Parts: sequence; C-alpha cells; structure tokens
Amino acid sequence: MTILPDIDRDDTEWREAARMHLLQADAGLAARFDAGEDVTRLLVERSRAVDVVVRSAWARSVPADAPLSLLATGGYGRGELFPQSDVDLLVLAEPDAQVAHEAALSRFFMLLWDAGLTAGHAVRSVAQCTEAAAADITVVTAMTEVRRLAGHADAATLVERAVAPERVWPPDRYFAAKREEQRERHSRFNDTAYNLEPNLKEGPGGLRDLHTLAWMARRIHGVPSLEALVPLGTLGEDEFATLERERRALSRLRFGLHLVAGRREERLLFDHQKPLAARLGLRDERSDNLAVEQMMQGFFRSAATVLRINDRLLQRFEEQLEGESEPVPIDADFVARRGYLALREPARVAGDPALALRLFAVWAAHPTLRGLHSESARALAESLASFPAYTDADATLRARFVELLRGPQAVTTLARMAQLGVLARYLPAFGRVSGRMQYDLFHVYTVDQHTLAVLRNIESFARPESAQRFALGHELWPRLRKPELLLLAGLFHDIAKGRGGDHSELGAEDALAFGEAHGLPAADTQLVAWLVRHHLLMSVTAQRQDISDPEVVNRFATRVGDREHLDYLYLLTVADIAGTSPKLWNAWKDRLIADLYAATRFVLRRGLEHPVYGVERIAETRSAARAMLLSSGMDADRIDALWREFPDESFLRYRPEQIAWQTEGIASRRNAREPLVRVRPLADGSKPGARALEVFVYSPDRDGLFAAVTASLDRLGLNVLAARVVTSTAGMSLDTFQVLAADNDQHEPETLAGIVERRLFEVLSRSLDQVRPSRRALPRHFRHFRVPVQVDFADAGCDRTQLTLVCTDRPGLLADVAQVLRKHRLRVHDARIATFGERVEDFFLITDEHDRALVDPERLQAVRDALAACVDGGQHGKTTQAAGHG
Repeated sequence: MTILPDIDRDDTEWREAARMHLLQADAGLAARFDAGEDVTRLLVERSRAVDVVVRSAWARSVPADAPLSLLATGGYGRGELFPQSDVDLLVLAEPDAQVAHEAALSRFFMLLWDAGLTAGHAVRSVAQCTEAAAADITVVTAMTEVRRLAGHADAATLVERAVAPERVWPPDRYFAAKREEQRERHSRFNDTAYNLEPNLKEGPGGLRDLHTLAWMARRIHGVPSLEALVPLGTLGEDEFATLERERRALSRLRFGLHLVAGRREERLLFDHQKPLAARLGLRDERSDNLAVEQMMQGFFRSAATVLRINDRLLQRFEEQLEGESEPVPIDADFVARRGYLALREPARVAGDPALALRLFAVWAAHPTLRGLHSESARALAESLASFPAYTDADATLRARFVELLRGPQAVTTLARMAQLGVLARYLPAFGRVSGRMQYDLFHVYTVDQHTLAVLRNIESFARPESAQRFALGHELWPRLRKPELLLLAGLFHDIAKGRGGDHSELGAEDALAFGEAHGLPAADTQLVAWLVRHHLLMSVTAQRQDISDPEVVNRFATRVGDREHLDYLYLLTVADIAGTSPKLWNAWKDRLIADLYAATRFVLRRGLEHPVYGVERIAETRSAARAMLLSSGMDADRIDALWREFPDESFLRYRPEQIAWQTEGIASRRNAREPLVRVRPLADGSKPGARALEVFVYSPDRDGLFAAVTASLDRLGLNVLAARVVTSTAGMSLDTFQVLAADNDQHEPETLAGIVERRLFEVLSRSLDQVRPSRRALPRHFRHFRVPVQVDFADAGCDRTQLTLVCTDRPGLLADVAQVLRKHRLRVHDARIATFGERVEDFFLITDEHDRALVDPERLQAVRDALAACVDGGQHGKTTQAAGHG
C-alpha cells in the first residue's frame, strides 16, 4: 500500500500518492471480491482505505489546534462504502471558526477532489446541525450515523445530541415521514421490484429499504442496529438472520455493479447484467437458464424477502408508537388486532398447515381487514419449513386448497399465498419460477408475477367494466362451467419455464398430476391440462397466420374441438397476452383474437364435418356489408356499382364493417383523380388500447406504394401491426394498415387520425420516389439482444410466395424492408407484423412485378441476401431507422 507523504511535502506529490493509494486499494478489493470474500468486510476495508486519504488531507490542510472536527456521515459514517459511493463529510465548527479556517477547508476539499474522491460535505456548528436537521429529514438521518475522523473526541456525541429525538423529529413524526418517503420512492418504480433494469439501492426491496428500517429502529427504540431489536422482541432471530443474508446478497450485487460499470451506477442496466453475472461466477446452464437469469432471479427473490419483512417491521414500529388496542374476536382461532387479522395463538400454525390455509379463507371472508398481523406473519414464515407440498399433503389439506380456488377473492388469496411463501411450499413448481425472469424485452415480469397478472386479468372478466379491455371476456365468463378451472390453467400455464424442454408440455404434465392428486373429475383435469398444453395456440394462430383464410380457421377449429374449449382458450389467451407487458395489449390485438374466436365459433356451430370455404365466406361478407350500407341510406345500385371493382379477395380478407367503411369513403370522394385516405381509431378514445388506428388507402396502384405508405407511417412515429394489400379490378389499391401510436404521442385518437390522413394524402399526391424513411439512433435496450436473421420463402399457392423474416427488432425496420422489396421489383399483397420484445417475426405474401410467384433460385437468393444485409446493417450501423417496427 502506498505511504502518503508527510504534511511538509509538496501537494502534487501527495495527490499522486493519494490517487495511487486508492487505486491499489480498489484493485485489491476487486480481486478479493472476485475471490468471493465476504462483502461486509470489503465495505469496511474500502472505508478504511478512504479514511487514510481523508485524514491525511485534513492533516495537510487544517492546523492541529484548530477548533474544527471532521466526521463521516451516512453510509461512510457507518463504515459501508461501495467502490463508487460518495464520501459524505461533516465539519463541526462554530461560526467564527468556520470563517477563520475557510481557506484551510477549501484546500482540504480540493485535495480530496484531486485525489479522486467525490465528497459531499457540510460545515455546521452544533446549533446549525439542529436547525438543518429540523428542516430536512434527510439531514437528520445522515447525522444519526456519524463517525469521528479528526478533531474533538466528543464531536460525534455532540452531533448525536444535536439531532436527538427530544430536540428534532420525535419518533412518531420521524416514522410517519420516513414511511411516506418510502411509499413515494416505491411509487417511482411502479411499486414493484420486478423491473427489467431494477435499482439495487432505491428500488422496492433494495438496500435503501434496509437502511430505512435501521434508521427507524434507531429513532424509535434508540438502538444502534437492527440486530439490537432481537433482544427487545421486536425482530425475531430468524427475521434478522434473513435480513442480514439479503443485505449481503444485495450488497454483493451493488459492489459488483460498481466494479463492472466503473462509475456510480445503482441501476442494473442491460449493459451491465451479463458482465456482472459472469463476474459473480455464474454460468449458462441451458438456453432457458442463462447466467444472467440466475442472477436476476436471486435479486428478485432477495427484494421480495426484504419487502415481506419490511411490512412486518413497519407494522410493529406502528404498534410501538400507537399502542395495542383490544382485539376483536372473529372466531375460535382468529381475532382482529388494530384491523389486522391475527391468530389467537400464533405458535399453533407451526404444526397445523390446515390452520394456515384456513387463515387465508378467513382473510378472504373479511375484505375490510388491513392485512395480516406481523406476529402471525412471522409465525407463518417460521412454519414454512414444515409446510407440506401437495404431493405429501393429506386429503383434508388438498380439499382446503381447492376450496380457496372456489371461494371469494380466489386470486387475491393466491397472490397473498405467493407473497407469504405458502404457495411455493404447497406447489414447489411455482417456487422454482418465483423471481424467475427471461432475458428479453418481451417478458417484462418474472414468471410468478406474470402468472399473478394473468390470474388478475381472469378475475376481471367477472366485472362488466372488463368489456372495455377485452371484447368478449365479460360475455363468456358466465358461460364457464367451472371458473376455477381457468384459474388453475392460468396458474400452471408457465409453471415449467426454465426446466428445459417445452414448458407447455411439461406444465400440462404438472397440471395432470395436480388434478389427479386433488381428486378433480377426469374431464376437468384433462381440460386444464389441454389449456396449459395449448395456451399459445390461439395467439400464434391469430398473430402469425391469415385468419381470413377459411382453411386456417378450419384447422384451428379442428384442434379446439368444441365450444367449451374455445371459450376457456379465448379467456386464457387474452389474459396471458395482456399479462405479459403493459404495452402489449391493444385494441388491434383485442379485435384480432375476437375475430378468430367468432370465426371458429361459426365453424364449430356449423360442424367440423362441414368446413367453411372461401365462396361461403365471401357471400356472407357481401350480404352483411350490404345490409350495413343500406341501413345507412346508401342506394343499392350505388353499392353494386362501387363493388364492381372490389375483387372477391376483399370480401374474403375484410370484415363486413370494414367493407362498408371503405365503400362509404370511396362513395364520398369529390375528385376521382385524387387518392383517398381514411383513418379511424380502433377503439373509443376512453378505452384502454385506444392508441391503435386503422388506415385505409385507396389510390392508383403503382410499384412502391407499400414502401411509401410504410415509410410515411414510420415518419409519423406509428408502428405497423398488420397490412392488407388488395388491388381493385380498376387498378386502385384497397389497402388497410393497422397501426399503433407511440407511447409518447399526446394526441387524442381522433386528432391523430386526422393528422395521419392529411400527411398520407400529401405523400400519395406526389411522386413516391421522394419518400424515404427517417433515421435515428438505435435505442439502448436493443443493443444487448440479438436474434439470428432468418429469411425463408415458401409457396403460398394462388401465384403467391410467402416470405418469412425473423430478426432483431429496431426502429424503422418495416420501412427498410419495404424499400428492399421495392428495389427488387417485388409486390407486397399481405403483411403480418409480429413483434415479441426484441424478436421480429414478419410474414409477407409477395409476387414479382407480373403478379407471379417467385421461383427463380438466383432471384430468391438475391432477395434473401439483401434483406439480411438490410437487417444486419441496421443493427450494427451508427444510425438506424426512426419510429417503431410494430
């Protein structure tokens, strides 16, 4: 370790020595971290290394007899210094001494800066400490953790007295303010630790929550640490041991993050997740159990545990301050204490798992209760080690679990059981996915949190207002023979993720075993297992296939088999999609899944032995659209005249109300030489998902039209979700695009529709050669995810070729792809745009310039190479396309 020069040596030499001292210290600590040394010791050692520099700089700057004292505060004060943490200092001096030694203090702080330390500092007298603490709870908190570095021997004691509870911030006020501060801090992170890039320090369940508990303990009980609460009975030994374990786990993550980032960074950004996982010694086990996923699962589990004990301890602090009240009897086993559900004899739950399940039933039956009493929660936590898995449970316990699924607040009960660790014990497979994340941008929740979100969506179907979000949910819910079967399917649908193999098949096996063990009727068990096995069938069919094709619907209907399976599958599908990401569900997907449901229901009603063919679909659509137009006042002859240029393909691909809307628009044209653009919101502006728009383009068909429209939509910041490209018998386009507005677009849907109409009209009124996509830098998140480029061609029949493009998403991708297709003289007749986080799966029906399928191998290879170059070049280039892909 570098020896710092004596105070009579030159400051330049000191600065270099101080910097070298810190560099050597940090390098040594990093090596010890990599070797697995206890992080608590590393934090202390870094504080000591910094102490050497701080004390040396003080000695060089401040006369030994000066009436000044130097103290460490905050994290530095408690000897917990991370590699990139600030060094918080307090100089204690009376006002006249502050003035007299101002130059010396300036030199001191400058030396620290030159040595490479980021020092936060304050210079106060004892009275000023009291005044500042009274005005700001952050100041009083920092000054409760003081450590003397130089000066008067009693300096730390003087500061502690200056900010003592009897002078400022008495315990009740301090507790209320800190609890509110925690609530506000949690709300900044959407009240969840389960973020893709969580904040290790400030986020829910992070290190700041542990600090907050310790500060409250100091203020309320006058103890120096959480450990000191154990003898008081406020914190159990097991609870303290758990908090200490999680503190070490979180501290190790934060220490490693500082090393990997090389700067002060508290967010576990994608940029740092993989390097940190490698530094922690984690290794990829399988493609579905990456090292980074293991690391993140560890963090999420730590955060959840901290939050559980945080809630208990806050409740006990509240009781300490407000006092207990007379318990209100509920039954022979339970009472209400201060509005919380409590066991009369908490210790009994340890040997009685049936009592633990009855606790949740009583809780559900009394929805006005504030929560679970902290002592009962502690007793329940201590009993978990002996709580049996369902495979080892007796018939009574299994029956009680099924009763909970059928009882009131079933989803709330499952969420409570999950939060308190009971569900993971009873259903070990659920425990294995608790805190489990997938390293992509599609799944924004951990598997357990996604599962609970799906269950909440299922529960919402019972409420009429769910119709605003899910077209058919509330209508179908009363038809379910046993709603609890849908809950079970939701509980099991992703339960096998991370095991290797097909999680749908493995989850179905788990569901079968569960149903048989719980004595469910064979038909019910088989239904749940079928739903788990096929929970992706409806979404894949709707998003990746052309559901206007009767053959696609017939195949789907054959796999579903009957109306009951269809009802259950629809409800599970929409609940699953909407529970994957807040941004994933929109009006277009709502309509898409509802359309597939309606088409399949018709096939099933007609009978699988009588499949629907295109001719019948066309006749049905014409008849329904005609009825709509006649009822709106349009003349029958006028309808027939306009429809002479509508090919049969229109009536096969579009719904009746779309045909009617297009027809009305064409009929209202004043100038036959101008293009027509109509745009409408896909949902009422007051409904969730109202950011989706439908765009209809009626214009002379010409090469490059699709590329021009997609580029224009791109410039408007709209993501294309699907495109239908139809050419009329008169050579006009009858094209429809489903688009989604960007999250930051503040326009009302109707206003935005008007803007899009005007912009597209302007573009289509001039030469299409002038239209080019705009350019913008690739978003940071996308740089860490690579999907291998896959370009495939297949014969789609009817002189069409299907082009499949799988690759990594990026802004403006569709507009670029459209330009490539135009350059190669290819015509797009249909496009289905599917984006799953960073993964793109796009499907195009294309022909050559003569409307024939592509058969020339050389031409196909040229297109394949051009698309791969377009996609790959966009991923690695300095600039990429603007707006979103869809």
